Amino acid sequence: MLRLVRRFHLTTNPRADILSGLTVALALVPEAIAFAFVAKLDPLVGLYAAFIVGLITSVFGGRSGMISGATGAMAVVMVGIVTVYGPEYLFAAVLLAGLIQILCGISHMGKFIRLVPYPVMLGFVNGLAIVIFLAQLGQFKKQIEPSAHTVEDAGHHSAIDVIFNGNWLQGTSMQLMLGLTLLTMALIWLFPKIPKIGKAIPATLVSIMVVSGLVIGLDLDTKTVGDMASIAGGLPTFHIPMVPFTLETFMIILPVAVTLAAIGLIESLLTLTLIDEMTETRGRTSQECIGQGLANTTCGIFGAMGGCAMIGQSMINIKSGGRGRLSGITAALALLAFILFASTWIEMIPLAALTGLMFMVVIATFAWASVRILNKIPKEDAFVILLVTSVTVAYDLAIAVIVGVIVSALVYAWKSANKMWVTVWHNQADGNKVYKIHGPLFFGSIQNFKDEIDPKNDEENDVVIDFSHARVWDHSALEAIDAMAMKYQEAGKTLHLVHLSPDCALLLKNAKDMVEVNMIEDPHYGVLVDYASEIKQ
Repeated sequence: MLRLVRRFHLTTNPRADILSGLTVALALVPEAIAFAFVAKLDPLVGLYAAFIVGLITSVFGGRSGMISGATGAMAVVMVGIVTVYGPEYLFAAVLLAGLIQILCGISHMGKFIRLVPYPVMLGFVNGLAIVIFLAQLGQFKKQIEPSAHTVEDAGHHSAIDVIFNGNWLQGTSMQLMLGLTLLTMALIWLFPKIPKIGKAIPATLVSIMVVSGLVIGLDLDTKTVGDMASIAGGLPTFHIPMVPFTLETFMIILPVAVTLAAIGLIESLLTLTLIDEMTETRGRTSQECIGQGLANTTCGIFGAMGGCAMIGQSMINIKSGGRGRLSGITAALALLAFILFASTWIEMIPLAALTGLMFMVVIATFAWASVRILNKIPKEDAFVILLVTSVTVAYDLAIAVIVGVIVSALVYAWKSANKMWVTVWHNQADGNKVYKIHGPLFFGSIQNFKDEIDPKNDEENDVVIDFSHARVWDHSALEAIDAMAMKYQEAGKTLHLVHLSPDCALLLKNAKDMVEVNMIEDPHYGVLVDYASEIKQ
């Protein structure tokens, strides 16, 4: 706890953080309501989640300036359990998901986010930017009652569906929505260029205030926050999920909890990495896992839907000057104040203003440089960027990242496999034949190893395999060495294995007695094995 207190730094620029936090709070309202509708929950359940998750992660999370709240990626997973079992089971699942995330943080599993390759990061950023853009297109459609959303629609989510399902605004309504959206974007772009005051106040906050004042003052008939739902309510209340505490209940909520925990951590840690690069600072992944877990556990016992980091709102915060934890705390407390005291005024804000704000976030988030370099980088990396982007848009962020990492790993394995080769010569002094292995020996390269060495057709009866310029990586390589040793034994020939690490010698079975140890020259490294029992042999 003392270490956490030392790491907690509230702000270096209170004014910037407070103003930025207020802007973020305004942008959180329609998002939280929309995601609650997706999960078939009351709007206040989403708003409470945005408040709780935003506040707790800002205090206990590992990345100052990052904004968390209710998210669409998690909402899509929730709709099934809400439809079949009801909200109480969801709250129990969110609570369990939080505990899983805390365990991930305690066990330092967050560090594995470093294994996500840069092309996957680019695909993640681009895909999420497109998803945010497509989500805003829904504001240019006629209002649909929440009950119109079906389980099938939510369960088979595709961000691009919004383009094809019709119901667009027509005539004056569409023109007014487009005009106000473009005006908001123009204000965000132009206001920072004004001398003196342009840098003093966040352009995003100014644009929302100006467009809102214009709509209210001229009594323009356009969609507002209040058209989505009322945000008036009280404080969230302590609420233990009302579910049977049985093994059957646990088995129902466990798959949902694991999925929510995984999606939440993947999205949060990738967003953390992105903000690290933007601000040239470094967040703490394990602490962020714990912060997200504490937030979701609290949501579970206060009747909220849970959440994770939000790249769109985080970008708004960073671009508006929010760097300290105070910005996230301000956003959360302002959101609660909207619910308790200012719902009437917040509901008057035109959705066009918030839509224009999110469009500017899309422009800032999309990695435009990735488009220019697609024909210059290795074609495998370009494919991964496009793959992750496409899967994110068409299906799901977490699946996209997992697929991207797997494809990148396979590409790396294939390239590494082609870097293994064998040189052969005859040692006249000792009268033996020497095979010298170069490069990594692992599951991808063992076929090359088998093809290059032929025990049956070796003319010499004394053979040396030298591993001084090789590295044995995994159990598959050890099995290949063992199998080669057996073939030499069956052929009645003598085999010497030299310059293997002590770990390799320990794990070999058939070839153990053929390893010649040189304590000075033998390398020292570990080997990844499939079974712990092999270590004991």
